[in-house]
Amino acid sequence: MKTEIVGRIREQKALMEYMDSKESEFIAIYGRRRVGKTFLVREMLGDSFAFYVTGMDNVSMQEQLLNFNLALRKSSGKEWTIAPNWLLAFDQLASYLDTLPRGNKIVFMDELPWMDTHKSGFVSALEHFWNAWASARRDIKLIVCGSATSWMIDKLINNRGGLHNRLTHRMLITPFTLQECEWYFRSKSISYSRHEIAECYMVMGGIPFYLNQMKKGLSVAQNIDRLFFEEGALLGNEFDNLYRALFKYSEKYIKVVETLAVKGKGLSRMELIKQSGLANNGGLTTMLKELETCGFIRRYEPFGKLKKDALYQLVDFYTLFYFKFILKNRYKDNHFWTASQGSPVHRAWSGYAFEMLCLCHIRQIKKALGISGVQSLVSSWRSDNAEEGAQIDLVIDRKDQTVNLCEMKYSIAEFAIDKKYDAVLRNKLAAFLAETKTRKSIQLTFVTTYGVKPNAYSSRVQSEVLLEDLFVEA
Repeated sequence: MKTEIVGRIREQKALMEYMDSKESEFIAIYGRRRVGKTFLVREMLGDSFAFYVTGMDNVSMQEQLLNFNLALRKSSGKEWTIAPNWLLAFDQLASYLDTLPRGNKIVFMDELPWMDTHKSGFVSALEHFWNAWASARRDIKLIVCGSATSWMIDKLINNRGGLHNRLTHRMLITPFTLQECEWYFRSKSISYSRHEIAECYMVMGGIPFYLNQMKKGLSVAQNIDRLFFEEGALLGNEFDNLYRALFKYSEKYIKVVETLAVKGKGLSRMELIKQSGLANNGGLTTMLKELETCGFIRRYEPFGKLKKDALYQLVDFYTLFYFKFILKNRYKDNHFWTASQGSPVHRAWSGYAFEMLCLCHIRQIKKALGISGVQSLVSSWRSDNAEEGAQIDLVIDRKDQTVNLCEMKYSIAEFAIDKKYDAVLRNKLAAFLAETKTRKSIQLTFVTTYGVKPNAYSSRVQSEVLLEDLFVEA
Protein backbone atom coordinates (compact mmCIF):
# COMPACT_ATOMS: atom_id res chain seq x y z
CA MET A 1 0.00 0.00 0.00
CA LYS A 2 1.22 3.54 -0.78
CA THR A 3 1.78 6.06 2.00
CA GLU A 4 3.22 9.05 0.09
CA ILE A 5 0.90 11.44 1.90
CA VAL A 6 1.65 14.72 3.64
CA GLY A 7 -0.20 15.08 6.93
CA ARG A 8 -3.62 13.45 7.39
CA ILE A 9 -2.17 11.43 10.27
CA ARG A 10 -5.49 10.85 12.04
CA GLU A 11 -7.27 10.04 8.81
CA GLN A 12 -4.61 7.56 7.70
CA LYS A 13 -4.71 5.79 11.05
CA ALA A 14 -8.51 5.58 11.02
CA LEU A 15 -8.68 4.29 7.45
CA MET A 16 -6.15 1.56 8.17
CA GLU A 17 -8.11 0.50 11.27
CA TYR A 18 -11.22 0.15 9.12
CA MET A 19 -9.34 -1.90 6.55
CA ASP A 20 -7.91 -4.20 9.25
CA SER A 21 -11.21 -4.85 11.01
CA LYS A 22 -12.80 -8.30 10.93
CA GLU A 23 -16.16 -7.00 9.73
CA SER A 24 -17.52 -5.55 6.53
CA GLU A 25 -17.30 -1.75 6.57
CA PHE A 26 -19.31 0.96 4.84
CA ILE A 27 -17.30 4.18 4.91
CA ALA A 28 -18.49 7.55 3.61
CA ILE A 29 -15.74 10.09 2.93
CA TYR A 30 -16.87 13.63 2.23
CA GLY A 31 -15.67 17.21 2.28
CA ARG A 32 -15.32 20.25 0.09
CA ARG A 33 -14.02 20.17 -3.48
CA ARG A 34 -10.20 20.07 -3.87
CA VAL A 35 -9.57 19.02 -0.26
CA GLY A 36 -7.87 15.73 -1.16
CA LYS A 37 -10.47 13.01 -0.48
CA THR A 38 -9.72 10.91 -3.54
CA PHE A 39 -5.98 11.43 -3.21
CA LEU A 40 -6.02 10.08 0.35
CA VAL A 41 -7.88 6.89 -0.60
CA ARG A 42 -5.93 6.25 -3.80
CA GLU A 43 -2.53 6.85 -2.23
CA MET A 44 -3.28 4.58 0.71
CA LEU A 45 -5.25 1.81 -0.96
CA GLY A 46 -4.82 2.14 -4.72
CA ASP A 47 -2.99 -1.16 -5.16
CA SER A 48 -5.67 -3.00 -3.20
CA PHE A 49 -8.93 -2.11 -4.92
CA ALA A 50 -11.07 -5.03 -5.98
CA PHE A 51 -13.30 -2.54 -7.80
CA TYR A 52 -12.94 1.18 -8.47
CA VAL A 53 -15.33 3.46 -10.33
CA THR A 54 -15.69 7.24 -10.58
CA GLY A 55 -19.06 8.78 -11.37
CA MET A 56 -19.41 11.10 -14.35
CA ASP A 57 -20.70 14.65 -14.05
CA ASN A 58 -23.85 15.69 -15.87
CA VAL A 59 -24.51 12.57 -17.94
CA SER A 60 -27.53 10.29 -18.30
CA MET A 61 -28.30 7.14 -16.33
CA GLN A 62 -27.41 5.04 -19.36
CA GLU A 63 -23.98 6.66 -19.59
CA GLN A 64 -23.42 6.13 -15.86
CA LEU A 65 -24.28 2.44 -16.24
CA LEU A 66 -21.91 2.16 -19.21
CA ASN A 67 -19.17 3.77 -17.13
CA PHE A 68 -19.88 1.32 -14.29
CA ASN A 69 -19.74 -1.57 -16.77
CA LEU A 70 -16.37 -0.44 -18.15
CA ALA A 71 -14.98 -0.24 -14.62
CA LEU A 72 -16.29 -3.74 -13.87
CA ARG A 73 -14.61 -5.08 -17.02
CA LYS A 74 -11.33 -3.44 -16.09
CA SER A 75 -11.39 -4.76 -12.52
CA SER A 76 -12.49 -8.29 -13.38
CA GLY A 77 -10.76 -8.76 -16.71
CA LYS A 78 -14.01 -10.22 -18.04
CA GLU A 79 -16.81 -9.11 -20.35
CA TRP A 80 -20.13 -8.14 -18.78
CA THR A 81 -23.32 -7.13 -20.46
CA ILE A 82 -24.35 -3.56 -19.75
CA ALA A 83 -26.96 -3.69 -16.99
CA PRO A 84 -30.23 -1.90 -17.82
CA ASN A 85 -30.63 -0.65 -14.24
CA TRP A 86 -28.66 -0.17 -11.02
CA LEU A 87 -30.15 -3.18 -9.25
CA LEU A 88 -28.68 -5.50 -11.87
CA ALA A 89 -25.44 -3.53 -12.03
CA PHE A 90 -24.85 -4.06 -8.32
CA ASP A 91 -25.84 -7.71 -8.70
CA GLN A 92 -23.07 -8.05 -11.31
CA LEU A 93 -20.62 -6.42 -8.91
CA ALA A 94 -21.60 -8.88 -6.17
CA SER A 95 -21.21 -11.81 -8.58
CA TYR A 96 -17.72 -10.63 -9.52
CA LEU A 97 -16.64 -10.09 -5.88
CA ASP A 98 -17.90 -13.60 -5.06
CA THR A 99 -15.31 -15.03 -7.46
CA LEU A 100 -12.36 -13.42 -5.69
CA PRO A 101 -10.16 -15.39 -3.26
CA ARG A 102 -10.41 -15.09 0.52
CA GLY A 103 -9.43 -11.79 2.04
CA ASN A 104 -10.74 -8.24 2.17
CA LYS A 105 -12.33 -6.89 -0.99
CA ILE A 106 -12.06 -3.11 -1.19
CA VAL A 107 -14.71 -1.40 -3.30
CA PHE A 108 -14.14 2.31 -3.96
CA MET A 109 -16.88 4.36 -5.56
CA ASP A 110 -15.75 7.95 -6.11
CA GLU A 111 -17.99 10.94 -6.93
CA LEU A 112 -20.94 8.82 -5.85
CA PRO A 113 -23.50 11.69 -6.00
CA TRP A 114 -23.01 12.02 -9.77
CA MET A 115 -24.22 8.43 -10.25
CA ASP A 116 -27.59 9.26 -8.71
CA THR A 117 -29.26 10.73 -11.77
CA HIS A 118 -32.95 11.68 -11.78
CA LYS A 119 -35.27 8.72 -11.10
CA SER A 120 -32.42 6.26 -11.58
CA GLY A 121 -33.10 4.16 -8.48
CA PHE A 122 -29.42 4.34 -7.63
CA VAL A 123 -29.76 4.85 -3.87
CA SER A 124 -32.28 2.00 -3.54
CA ALA A 125 -29.95 -0.32 -5.43
CA LEU A 126 -27.00 0.70 -3.25
CA GLU A 127 -29.13 0.05 -0.16
CA HIS A 128 -30.00 -3.43 -1.45
CA PHE A 129 -26.37 -4.21 -2.31
CA TRP A 130 -25.25 -3.35 1.21
CA ASN A 131 -28.19 -4.60 3.27
CA ALA A 132 -28.93 -7.83 1.41
CA TRP A 133 -25.40 -8.89 0.48
CA ALA A 134 -22.33 -6.97 1.66
CA SER A 135 -23.28 -6.38 5.32
CA ALA A 136 -23.90 -10.12 5.81
CA ARG A 137 -20.26 -10.84 5.00
CA ARG A 138 -17.05 -9.96 6.85
CA ASP A 139 -14.77 -9.13 3.95
CA ILE A 140 -16.31 -6.17 2.11
CA LYS A 141 -14.81 -2.72 2.57
CA LEU A 142 -17.13 -0.33 0.74
CA ILE A 143 -15.71 3.18 0.50
CA VAL A 144 -17.87 5.88 -1.07
CA CYS A 145 -16.70 9.40 -1.68
CA GLY A 146 -18.17 12.63 -2.99
CA SER A 147 -17.75 16.38 -3.06
CA ALA A 148 -21.47 17.07 -3.37
CA THR A 149 -21.81 17.51 0.37
CA SER A 150 -25.55 18.15 0.36
CA TRP A 151 -26.10 14.79 -1.35
CA MET A 152 -23.68 12.91 0.91
CA ILE A 153 -25.33 14.26 4.04
CA ASP A 154 -28.93 13.89 2.89
CA LYS A 155 -28.76 10.57 1.03
CA LEU A 156 -26.15 8.71 3.12
CA ILE A 157 -25.26 10.23 6.47
CA ASN A 158 -28.79 11.33 7.42
CA ASN A 159 -30.61 8.71 5.36
CA ARG A 160 -33.99 7.80 6.81
CA GLY A 161 -34.62 4.86 4.50
CA GLY A 162 -32.83 1.58 3.96
CA LEU A 163 -29.41 3.07 4.72
CA HIS A 164 -30.48 4.56 8.05
CA ASN A 165 -27.67 3.87 10.52
CA ARG A 166 -26.03 1.51 8.02
CA LEU A 167 -22.85 3.50 7.57
CA THR A 168 -20.19 2.03 9.82
CA HIS A 169 -17.97 5.10 9.57
CA ARG A 170 -18.01 8.57 8.14
CA MET A 171 -14.93 10.68 7.56
CA LEU A 172 -15.00 14.42 6.94
CA ILE A 173 -11.80 15.52 5.21
CA THR A 174 -10.95 19.04 6.34
CA PRO A 175 -8.38 21.52 5.02
CA PHE A 176 -4.75 21.25 6.12
CA THR A 177 -3.63 22.93 9.31
CA LEU A 178 -0.75 25.41 9.15
CA GLN A 179 1.60 22.63 10.24
CA GLU A 180 0.45 20.39 7.40
CA CYS A 181 0.86 23.29 4.94
CA GLU A 182 4.44 23.72 6.13
CA TRP A 183 5.08 20.01 5.66
CA TYR A 184 3.52 20.19 2.22
CA PHE A 185 5.70 23.07 1.03
CA ARG A 186 8.78 21.31 2.38
CA SER A 187 7.84 18.18 0.42
CA LYS A 188 7.77 20.37 -2.71
CA SER A 189 11.10 22.03 -1.78
CA ILE A 190 9.40 25.43 -1.57
CA SER A 191 11.13 27.52 1.09
CA TYR A 192 8.47 29.86 2.46
CA SER A 193 8.76 31.43 5.91
CA ARG A 194 5.98 30.81 8.39
CA HIS A 195 4.78 34.36 7.86
CA GLU A 196 4.52 33.70 4.11
CA ILE A 197 2.75 30.37 4.70
CA ALA A 198 0.28 32.17 6.95
CA GLU A 199 -0.46 34.76 4.27
CA CYS A 200 -0.93 31.99 1.70
CA TYR A 201 -3.35 30.29 4.12
CA MET A 202 -5.24 33.54 4.63
CA VAL A 203 -5.89 33.66 0.87
CA MET A 204 -6.78 30.08 0.03
CA GLY A 205 -6.97 28.14 3.28
CA GLY A 206 -5.36 24.74 3.69
CA ILE A 207 -6.74 23.31 0.43
CA PRO A 208 -4.15 20.88 -1.00
CA PHE A 209 -5.14 21.41 -4.64
CA TYR A 210 -4.63 25.16 -4.36
CA LEU A 211 -1.33 24.73 -2.53
CA ASN A 212 -0.14 22.32 -5.21
CA GLN A 213 -0.45 25.10 -7.79
CA MET A 214 2.12 27.29 -6.02
CA LYS A 215 5.16 27.53 -8.27
CA LYS A 216 8.64 27.18 -6.82
CA GLY A 217 10.79 30.28 -7.30
CA LEU A 218 7.91 32.77 -7.14
CA SER A 219 6.89 34.76 -4.09
CA VAL A 220 3.52 34.17 -2.45
CA ALA A 221 2.23 37.43 -4.00
CA GLN A 222 3.45 36.48 -7.47
CA ASN A 223 1.82 33.07 -7.20
CA ILE A 224 -1.48 34.58 -6.09
CA ASP A 225 -1.44 36.92 -9.10
CA ARG A 226 -0.69 33.97 -11.38
CA LEU A 227 -3.44 31.79 -9.95
CA PHE A 228 -6.24 34.33 -9.46
CA PHE A 229 -5.66 37.55 -11.37
CA GLU A 230 -3.75 36.90 -14.58
CA GLU A 231 -5.76 36.55 -17.78
CA GLY A 232 -6.87 32.93 -18.03
CA ALA A 233 -5.77 32.23 -14.43
CA LEU A 234 -6.15 28.59 -13.39
CA LEU A 235 -8.40 29.45 -10.45
CA GLY A 236 -10.10 32.44 -12.01
CA ASN A 237 -13.47 30.64 -12.25
CA GLU A 238 -13.05 28.53 -9.15
CA PHE A 239 -15.83 30.19 -7.16
CA ASP A 240 -18.78 29.06 -9.29
CA ASN A 241 -17.24 25.62 -9.85
CA LEU A 242 -16.69 25.18 -6.14
CA TYR A 243 -20.26 25.82 -5.03
CA ARG A 244 -21.83 24.05 -8.01
CA ALA A 245 -19.83 20.90 -7.23
CA LEU A 246 -20.74 20.92 -3.56
CA PHE A 247 -24.38 21.92 -3.42
CA LYS A 248 -27.54 21.31 -5.36
CA TYR A 249 -29.25 24.63 -6.14
CA SER A 250 -25.90 26.29 -5.50
CA GLU A 251 -27.23 29.80 -6.21
CA LYS A 252 -29.04 29.78 -2.84
CA TYR A 253 -25.90 28.75 -0.99
CA ILE A 254 -23.99 31.49 -2.79
CA LYS A 255 -26.65 33.97 -1.67
CA VAL A 256 -26.03 32.97 1.95
CA VAL A 257 -22.25 33.42 1.81
CA GLU A 258 -22.59 36.58 -0.27
CA THR A 259 -24.80 38.10 2.43
CA LEU A 260 -22.52 36.99 5.26
CA ALA A 261 -19.47 38.40 3.45
CA VAL A 262 -20.83 41.92 3.97
CA LYS A 263 -20.88 41.59 7.78
CA GLY A 264 -17.55 40.29 9.02
CA LYS A 265 -18.61 39.51 12.58
CA GLY A 266 -21.67 37.53 11.50
CA LEU A 267 -25.44 37.79 11.31
CA SER A 268 -28.28 36.24 13.25
CA ARG A 269 -30.67 34.01 11.36
CA MET A 270 -33.28 36.73 11.16
CA GLU A 271 -30.72 39.32 10.02
CA LEU A 272 -29.55 36.91 7.35
CA ILE A 273 -33.12 36.36 6.14
CA LYS A 274 -33.85 40.07 6.03
CA GLN A 275 -30.68 40.98 4.13
CA SER A 276 -30.64 38.02 1.73
CA GLY A 277 -34.34 37.76 0.93
CA LEU A 278 -34.23 33.99 1.49
CA ALA A 279 -37.26 32.25 2.98
CA ASN A 280 -37.32 31.36 6.67
CA ASN A 281 -37.93 27.63 6.36
CA GLY A 282 -36.37 24.20 6.72
CA GLY A 283 -34.48 24.68 3.47
CA LEU A 284 -32.48 27.52 4.99
CA THR A 285 -31.77 25.41 8.07
CA THR A 286 -30.40 22.66 5.85
CA MET A 287 -28.24 25.07 3.86
CA LEU A 288 -26.76 26.58 7.01
CA LYS A 289 -25.98 23.15 8.45
CA GLU A 290 -24.32 22.00 5.24
CA LEU A 291 -22.28 25.17 4.88
CA GLU A 292 -21.18 24.75 8.48
CA THR A 293 -20.28 21.09 7.95
CA CYS A 294 -18.09 22.04 5.00
CA GLY A 295 -16.35 24.74 7.00
CA PHE A 296 -17.63 27.66 4.93
CA ILE A 297 -19.42 29.25 7.86
CA ARG A 298 -19.40 28.86 11.61
CA ARG A 299 -22.28 29.14 14.02
CA TYR A 300 -21.48 30.52 17.45
CA GLU A 301 -23.25 31.92 20.47
CA PRO A 302 -21.84 35.25 21.70
CA PHE A 303 -20.55 35.11 25.26
CA GLY A 304 -23.39 35.22 27.76
CA LYS A 305 -26.10 34.82 25.11
CA LEU A 306 -28.64 32.06 24.54
CA LYS A 307 -28.81 29.55 21.71
CA LYS A 308 -31.46 31.63 19.97
CA ASP A 309 -28.98 34.52 19.77
CA ALA A 310 -26.47 32.52 17.70
CA LEU A 311 -24.66 34.24 14.84
CA TYR A 312 -23.51 32.85 11.51
CA GLN A 313 -20.12 33.99 10.24
CA LEU A 314 -18.37 33.40 6.92
CA VAL A 315 -14.99 31.80 7.67
CA ASP A 316 -13.89 30.19 4.38
CA PHE A 317 -10.67 31.88 3.33
CA TYR A 318 -11.06 31.52 -0.42
CA THR A 319 -14.68 32.76 -0.38
CA LEU A 320 -13.70 35.78 1.70
CA PHE A 321 -10.82 36.52 -0.67
CA TYR A 322 -13.10 36.13 -3.68
CA PHE A 323 -15.65 38.68 -2.46
CA LYS A 324 -13.01 41.09 -1.17
CA PHE A 325 -10.61 41.09 -4.12
CA ILE A 326 -11.27 38.78 -7.09
CA LEU A 327 -14.80 40.05 -7.62
CA LYS A 328 -13.64 43.66 -7.26
CA ASN A 329 -10.68 43.51 -9.64
CA ARG A 330 -12.45 45.91 -11.99
CA TYR A 331 -9.33 46.89 -13.89
CA LYS A 332 -8.40 43.28 -14.67
CA ASP A 333 -4.93 44.00 -13.36
CA ASN A 334 -2.67 40.96 -13.87
CA HIS A 335 -0.50 42.14 -10.97
CA PHE A 336 -3.35 43.19 -8.70
CA TRP A 337 -2.17 41.36 -5.60
CA THR A 338 1.48 42.33 -5.88
CA ALA A 339 0.45 45.96 -6.28
CA SER A 340 -1.87 45.71 -3.26
CA GLN A 341 0.87 44.76 -0.81
CA GLY A 342 1.05 47.26 2.05
CA SER A 343 -2.02 49.20 0.90
CA PRO A 344 -4.80 50.16 3.36
CA VAL A 345 -7.16 47.61 1.81
CA HIS A 346 -4.52 44.88 2.15
CA ARG A 347 -3.90 45.80 5.79
CA ALA A 348 -7.62 45.74 6.59
CA TRP A 349 -8.04 42.36 4.90
CA SER A 350 -4.99 40.83 6.56
CA GLY A 351 -6.20 41.83 10.01
CA TYR A 352 -9.55 40.14 9.51
CA ALA A 353 -8.09 37.10 7.72
CA PHE A 354 -5.64 36.60 10.59
CA GLU A 355 -8.57 36.47 12.99
CA MET A 356 -10.05 33.69 10.85
CA LEU A 357 -6.68 31.93 10.86
CA CYS A 358 -6.70 31.97 14.65
CA LEU A 359 -10.26 30.63 14.80
CA CYS A 360 -9.15 27.68 12.66
CA HIS A 361 -6.36 26.90 15.11
CA ILE A 362 -8.10 27.11 18.49
CA ARG A 363 -6.54 23.81 19.63
CA GLN A 364 -3.08 25.24 18.96
CA ILE A 365 -3.92 28.43 20.86
CA LYS A 366 -5.13 26.43 23.86
CA LYS A 367 -1.99 24.31 23.76
CA ALA A 368 0.21 27.42 23.74
CA LEU A 369 -1.71 28.73 26.75
CA GLY A 370 -1.26 25.41 28.56
CA ILE A 371 -5.01 24.73 28.76
CA SER A 372 -5.43 21.89 26.26
CA GLY A 373 -7.01 19.68 28.91
CA VAL A 374 -9.37 22.34 30.22
CA GLN A 375 -12.92 22.13 28.93
CA SER A 376 -13.89 25.44 27.38
CA LEU A 377 -16.36 27.20 25.11
CA VAL A 378 -15.14 29.43 22.30
CA SER A 379 -17.21 32.46 21.36
CA SER A 380 -17.01 36.18 20.82
CA TRP A 381 -18.63 39.14 22.55
CA ARG A 382 -19.97 42.49 21.52
CA SER A 383 -21.43 45.19 23.71
CA ASP A 384 -25.20 45.65 23.82
CA ASN A 385 -24.47 49.36 24.04
CA ALA A 386 -24.27 50.59 20.47
CA GLU A 387 -22.48 53.75 21.57
CA GLU A 388 -19.74 51.76 23.27
CA GLY A 389 -19.05 49.68 20.18
CA ALA A 390 -16.83 47.39 22.22
CA GLN A 391 -16.27 43.86 20.95
CA ILE A 392 -13.92 40.95 21.58
CA ASP A 393 -13.51 38.55 18.68
CA LEU A 394 -12.25 35.52 20.60
CA VAL A 395 -13.41 34.58 24.09
CA ILE A 396 -12.23 31.31 25.65
CA ASP A 397 -14.60 30.57 28.52
CA ARG A 398 -12.88 27.94 30.67
CA LYS A 399 -14.27 25.46 33.20
CA ASP A 400 -11.49 26.42 35.62
CA GLN A 401 -13.24 29.74 36.33
CA THR A 402 -11.06 31.72 33.93
CA VAL A 403 -11.89 33.61 30.74
CA ASN A 404 -9.26 34.47 28.14
CA LEU A 405 -10.17 37.63 26.23
CA CYS A 406 -8.09 37.36 23.09
CA GLU A 407 -6.94 40.19 20.85
CA MET A 408 -5.64 38.97 17.48
CA LYS A 409 -3.21 41.27 15.70
CA TYR A 410 -1.43 40.71 12.39
CA SER A 411 1.74 42.71 11.77
CA ILE A 412 5.12 42.41 10.07
CA ALA A 413 6.98 43.11 13.34
CA GLU A 414 6.30 43.13 17.06
CA PHE A 415 2.92 44.69 17.80
CA ALA A 416 3.18 47.88 19.84
CA ILE A 417 0.35 48.96 22.15
CA ASP A 418 0.22 52.76 22.15
CA LYS A 419 -1.65 55.13 24.44
CA LYS A 420 -4.72 55.28 22.19
CA TYR A 421 -5.03 51.51 21.85
CA ASP A 422 -4.43 51.06 25.59
CA ALA A 423 -7.51 53.24 26.18
CA VAL A 424 -9.49 51.01 23.79
CA LEU A 425 -8.41 47.92 25.74
CA ARG A 426 -9.41 49.47 29.06
CA ASN A 427 -12.81 50.35 27.60
CA LYS A 428 -13.30 46.80 26.31
CA LEU A 429 -12.41 45.20 29.62
CA ALA A 430 -14.62 47.57 31.61
CA ALA A 431 -17.58 47.07 29.28
CA PHE A 432 -17.17 43.27 29.30
CA LEU A 433 -17.10 43.10 33.10
CA ALA A 434 -20.01 45.50 33.49
CA GLU A 435 -22.30 43.83 30.96
CA THR A 436 -21.52 40.15 31.51
CA LYS A 437 -21.18 40.42 35.30
CA THR A 438 -18.90 37.41 35.16
CA ARG A 439 -17.21 36.36 38.38
CA LYS A 440 -14.52 34.44 36.59
CA SER A 441 -10.90 35.54 36.48
CA ILE A 442 -10.10 37.57 33.34
CA GLN A 443 -6.89 37.15 31.36
CA LEU A 444 -6.06 39.49 28.50
CA THR A 445 -4.37 37.39 25.82
CA PHE A 446 -2.71 38.62 22.64
CA VAL A 447 -2.33 36.39 19.59
CA THR A 448 0.14 38.07 17.26
CA THR A 449 2.56 37.27 14.48
CA TYR A 450 5.75 38.22 16.35
CA GLY A 451 4.67 39.11 19.87
CA VAL A 452 3.84 42.27 21.80
CA LYS A 453 6.59 44.89 21.98
CA PRO A 454 7.58 45.67 25.58
CA ASN A 455 6.67 49.25 26.49
CA ALA A 456 4.78 51.28 29.06
CA TYR A 457 1.46 49.65 28.10
CA SER A 458 2.41 46.02 27.42
CA SER A 459 2.13 44.92 31.07
CA ARG A 460 -1.65 44.77 30.66
CA VAL A 461 -1.16 41.64 28.52
CA GLN A 462 -1.16 38.56 30.76
CA SER A 463 -0.47 35.86 28.17
CA GLU A 464 0.73 35.68 24.58
CA VAL A 465 0.44 33.33 21.63
CA LEU A 466 2.71 33.79 18.60
CA LEU A 467 2.20 32.80 14.98
CA GLU A 468 4.78 30.04 15.35
CA ASP A 469 2.62 28.49 18.11
CA LEU A 470 -0.10 27.92 15.50
CA PHE A 471 2.24 25.61 13.56
CA VAL A 472 2.44 22.95 16.27
CA GLU A 473 0.51 19.70 16.46
CA ALA A 474 -2.46 19.87 18.79
